[in-house]
Amino acid sequence: MPRTARIQSQTQIYHIILRGINRQDIFFDEEDRLKYLGILREYKAVCGFELYSYCLMDNHIHLLLKVGDEPLETVVKRISCKFVYWYNLKYQRTGPLYQGRFRSEPVEDDAYFLTVLRYILQNPVKARISAKPESYRWSSYSCYNGWPDGLTDTAFAMGMFSGRSALLSFLNEKNNDSVLDISPAQSTGLTDEEAASVMAAVCGCGDASAFQQLPRAKQTDALRHLSGRGLSLRQISRLTGWSTTSALRSLHGE
Repeated sequence: MPRTARIQSQTQIYHIILRGINRQDIFFDEEDRLKYLGILREYKAVCGFELYSYCLMDNHIHLLLKVGDEPLETVVKRISCKFVYWYNLKYQRTGPLYQGRFRSEPVEDDAYFLTVLRYILQNPVKARISAKPESYRWSSYSCYNGWPDGLTDTAFAMGMFSGRSALLSFLNEKNNDSVLDISPAQSTGLTDEEAASVMAAVCGCGDASAFQQLPRAKQTDALRHLSGRGLSLRQISRLTGWSTTSALRSLHGE
């Protein structure tokens, strides 16, 4: 069945989402995130795009950018291929990292641009992993709060407000914004308390020490059940005592 043609933006501005294959995490530690941001910075210079916002969640990525010298597909392919190559070497894995082709939507006017910007920066709050947008390290919120990272282009959004405080007030407003996102099944994560309850139900263990006492075969079987019940790889690692690399390889049957 042929793919649906990607909708082109008249403004050249797009909201982009990349998500982990089979709901799996893309980022497991600080090094992973710093590497991805470094690749973004590298290809921003090469491809000539403007990056208005980013948010690196555990299992998906939001980008808000305006393409420049190269088309959107080329920009995303360059960034993704370099990161996946590095990632597969680090975690000794093979195959795709992302679920299918990336998703995108055109951003055609200022009002929707601001809606998408706020949605991206509030993503960690809505996912219940951060109390405030400013508390989440792996988004471009801090740049709008006066701490430039040399990557995010803030002037366009700043020019729509009378000053920084007015923009920050808008970015922190409670809202029911609806934009392109991953499906509800993929966006709804478990809290650590919920993850611990699932672990207790699956294997009768309350912590990593008890889990490590289980037979090895039962441990590997439990990993698959925990992943299937919606636990992130990071939660599985904390609760079982397995490293993220070992757990990832076990889930892939390696």
